[in-house]
Amino acid sequence: MSDPEAEDRKPQSDEARSAFTPPAGVAPPQPQAADDESSTTSEFALPEGLDVPQPPGAEAEGSAFSTPRTYSAKHAPPAFTPATGIPVVSLAKDVPWQDRMRTMLRMPVAERPAPEPVHKEDESGPAVPRVLDLTLRIGELLLAGGEGAEDVEAAMFAVCRSYGLDRCEPGVTFTLLSISYQPSLVDDPVTASRTVRRRGTDYTRLAAVYGLVDDLSDPETSISLEEAYRRLAEIRRNRHPYPGWVLTVSGGLLAGAASVLVGGDALVFVAAALGAMLGDRLAWLCAGRGLPEFYQFTVAAMPAAAIGVALQLANVDVKASAVITGGLFALLPGRALVAGVQDGLTGFYITASARLLEVMYFFVGIVVGVLVVLYFGVKLGAELNPDEALSVSERPVLQIAASMLLSLTFAILLQQERSTVLMVTLNGGVAWSVYGAMHYAGDISPVASTAVAAGLVGLFGQLLSRYRFASALPYTTAAIGPLLPGSATYFGLLSIAQSEVDKGLVSLSKAAALAMAIAIGVNLGSEISRLFLRLPGAGGAAGRRAAKRTRGF
Repeated sequence: MSDPEAEDRKPQSDEARSAFTPPAGVAPPQPQAADDESSTTSEFALPEGLDVPQPPGAEAEGSAFSTPRTYSAKHAPPAFTPATGIPVVSLAKDVPWQDRMRTMLRMPVAERPAPEPVHKEDESGPAVPRVLDLTLRIGELLLAGGEGAEDVEAAMFAVCRSYGLDRCEPGVTFTLLSISYQPSLVDDPVTASRTVRRRGTDYTRLAAVYGLVDDLSDPETSISLEEAYRRLAEIRRNRHPYPGWVLTVSGGLLAGAASVLVGGDALVFVAAALGAMLGDRLAWLCAGRGLPEFYQFTVAAMPAAAIGVALQLANVDVKASAVITGGLFALLPGRALVAGVQDGLTGFYITASARLLEVMYFFVGIVVGVLVVLYFGVKLGAELNPDEALSVSERPVLQIAASMLLSLTFAILLQQERSTVLMVTLNGGVAWSVYGAMHYAGDISPVASTAVAAGLVGLFGQLLSRYRFASALPYTTAAIGPLLPGSATYFGLLSIAQSEVDKGLVSLSKAAALAMAIAIGVNLGSEISRLFLRLPGAGGAAGRRAAKRTRGF
């Protein structure tokens, strides 16, 4: 017979000898429910019976991406403080708001100093979407008026910052404005955008918008959101300071003054003025019919060229090249060229490419209009001599007076304020005096002379804009008018019309070099002024940083 106790000592299965079998007298653990998601089997779980003390009223902590229990979105801190601290930036009141906002924009969002916001209305501040809408509307007027992308971003940032929205990022392209505001690192951003579909030249409106931004960014003034909207509506409704007939006459006087610069006399002055005024009226007619600007420039370039060819066919003792060159001066897109090169030099390459492409289309339109007239003129027997470019007479006093008249009429065409017309006229006279002294008296190349003269224009324009806390465009754009490459453009087109393509391309290349010298000179003059004038954060790590720090790699 078998012993019952021995039978009990035999293992019933392999599991009975497992090391994980609880010893006798120990209750086995109860299995967890399959749907119990609150339990954890991680090695980071707290042992049973161990509790972490929690402060009274505290909520359980969530994941690393949840809002901390000590944070309140309604009472958020002004900005995130990095581990390295916030750099000290002196935002002095006597520094123009453009320089202050450029300094802030060149810094990362986490490094921007964000003082306690001063709200304009009440303790809670205005609604974020309305502030962003106002910012976009102001940026639209500036971009449509021809302002550079960097200055538009600085103005948009100034408006947002004036209403307590420090953590905002504006973005500017050629036709699109966008801005994004994030209240804190854990809140969802609010983004808005606006498309610029129509552009026009009105520097009076541009100056008014700058005045509004200056008042908004002044910490000593308190402008409500409704008041800012009201002032912006008044700016948009304001009529142009000069009527249409004044603009047409100014265009004629500009062409006449330009013809005197390249050696024309009184008869040439009158002929160039008539051609420019007729082209202006034809362009207005095309614009009223909805034709694109390309065709407007093509039509506007024809009358002056036709008058010059007609005088040559009539055997009138007149310098036909000066007539055609004067008509071209009123059409060359110097404003768009300067803005495009400035955007490229400041790192806004998409906007710069679009602006320069626009300049190319305008220039091609002028080329087509003039070439059509010159081609038929040559076929009819007009004796147009490209070598006349070498026989420009030197008349310093008369040319300086003509350059000042050209700048004056150019300022009127740009719809500038009457208070700025005198300063830009003097700036244009100084520019031509420097160019004439270097090119004619000093026998220096026209490209180098143009670059130096344009640099002085940019320097003086930046100094005047800082003195008045305004845009530099009204003080620089019209002053570069006498330096535009009208004669080089005409003689290049004439050579192409006479089947001398190589000679024409050389002359057009010279015109392109002069245009780039003007644009780079104006921008360089503005940057030089910032090197020697006190800026916020200058000399420290928080200064106005460059768009790129690489050297081509």
